Amino acid sequence: MRAFSIKELLLAFSMAAAVIYLSSIKSEVYSHSERLQRFHLNNSTGSQGIAKSISKMETDINRLLNLMNKIEQRELVAQKNVVEVKMEKKVVRKLYPNSALFRTWGDKLSEEEQKEAQELFQRYGYNAFLSDRLPLNREIPDTRPSSCAAKTYPDDLPTISVVLIYLDEALSIIKRAIRSIIDKTPAHLLKEIILVDDHSTNEDLKEKLDDYINSIHKERPDLLKRVQHSKQLGLTQARLSGWKVAVGDVLAILDAHIEVHVQWAEPLLTRIKDDRTVILTPVFDRVNYDDLTVTPYPPAADAFDWALWCMYESFRPEWYALKDESQPGKSPSIMGILVADRKFFGEIGSLDGGMKIYGGENVELGIRVWLCGGSVEVIPCSKIAHIERASKPYLPDLSEMMKRNALRVAEVWLDEYKYNVNIAWNLPTENHGIDIGDVSERKKLREKLNCKPFKWYLDNVYPMLEPLTNLAGYGTLINDKKPDLCIDQGPMPGNTPILYGCHGYSPQHCYYRTSGEIYIGGIKSHKYNSNRCLVDLGTINPGLYDCNVAQQKKFHMMWDFTQGTSIQNRETKRCLEIAIGEDGYYKLVVQQCSNQSWKIQHLIKRH
Repeated sequence: MRAFSIKELLLAFSMAAAVIYLSSIKSEVYSHSERLQRFHLNNSTGSQGIAKSISKMETDINRLLNLMNKIEQRELVAQKNVVEVKMEKKVVRKLYPNSALFRTWGDKLSEEEQKEAQELFQRYGYNAFLSDRLPLNREIPDTRPSSCAAKTYPDDLPTISVVLIYLDEALSIIKRAIRSIIDKTPAHLLKEIILVDDHSTNEDLKEKLDDYINSIHKERPDLLKRVQHSKQLGLTQARLSGWKVAVGDVLAILDAHIEVHVQWAEPLLTRIKDDRTVILTPVFDRVNYDDLTVTPYPPAADAFDWALWCMYESFRPEWYALKDESQPGKSPSIMGILVADRKFFGEIGSLDGGMKIYGGENVELGIRVWLCGGSVEVIPCSKIAHIERASKPYLPDLSEMMKRNALRVAEVWLDEYKYNVNIAWNLPTENHGIDIGDVSERKKLREKLNCKPFKWYLDNVYPMLEPLTNLAGYGTLINDKKPDLCIDQGPMPGNTPILYGCHGYSPQHCYYRTSGEIYIGGIKSHKYNSNRCLVDLGTINPGLYDCNVAQQKKFHMMWDFTQGTSIQNRETKRCLEIAIGEDGYYKLVVQQCSNQSWKIQHLIKRH
């Protein structure tokens, strides 16, 4: 596309030059013709032969002038056509109409550029094509609460070591992270930037990255360090590698696909100077993976559910009572990026090196810090823009590693509440059969630090996390008449449960409570959420409604069930059964009981 535009410009320039040249010749011919006419008038007494010759010359000159006029008109038309072609919008075929990368971005790319952008997107999970074309020191909006800009900080703050973790990132992304940290951290506070490479295979991250580091060292000698793993060890081990070589007073462990905001470091360092036992996290802004624009996020607590998946949650009411969004907020956990006093981080047990690949290590740290003498806070005046990837670099599906790591956390820290993690992952409460590694050293650490019981954490730090009590059974719910079909929550949004081929994922997870409710489609971990209850609506089809709504509308939502027997509504005395529909397929119905029997996947033994 660019080469074609240059050709058009050259053609237009050549035509314009030709017109100017012809115009100069034309002017000379006109001038010469006028001189001949004057000569003819002033020498009427000359010889008749000379007069005839001059007359012939005039005829020839007029013919030449007419020919030049025609050529000039053709050139002007051609030049106009070139301009019109240039003004036309060229229609380019969309090669990847279903790609997440091109939903709102890339309309003006040529087909070759689309291919390059899509290939890079599939490799990195974000728009590396665009990143390569953006300035390393690009400006991002200041999204801090308004009162943050007016704050002042002491000059004698502790120094900071920044650790950047990466696996096969785009080179421009890493360079931009480095550049933003250098530009937006006071030089006397920035002790070092440590790059930890968890065994990348990207060739750009070898010699080209070395060249960039050398160019930085001309500006700031020995500012950057590199740690390279000889094999892939996972996110937790990469973070530990960075901590082990750091020498700054404070440690900041960040992803490499970030850009820091103005004054990101000062509020963190000030808070740690006041209290070395606090573990901090900045507030993330989301960098969209397609167009790399920044979407601001408000301050929020970093929380989790019983599966130990991370989530954002409101702060405790006392934070909102302050009516000042710039104030630190207490948080049950961290989201992954952390800032801590380097020595205290070691004293508290750093990170659990027994965690594999990714997931759960941040929740483990949050729980441990609270139980063992520290605290966790979110600092609203410190903001970091973080790319939200469309795909993760380690594994396509992280759930298996996350499950294993969550069970490890539960075994060490959750005491009598560890069964909640098993239920959340739809595993038996005993003998789950998953190897969580040796946890003896972590249990010794807990004893050494004289840590509090997990019940204290639930009562004082995270009271919104609700234990999954009074359950008689959970998992898939199957009728003996058709054991290859499971109860399923059905299409969402919707209020009609269905029978569907058993796959065992969350839409088919059912929970029977001793009080009589049957939840379908998962169980909530928090007091502020409501589950979805099976109800008898008095029709042939069962219903599935928010339990609070079902209670308000006085739907029939209580059922009697024991393993291997019928599921009968306590009020209507009708049963949940299966029957062949008009289409010849089995369907879920509520009807007069016909002694059909059901089995739920896991039973909870009462001790």
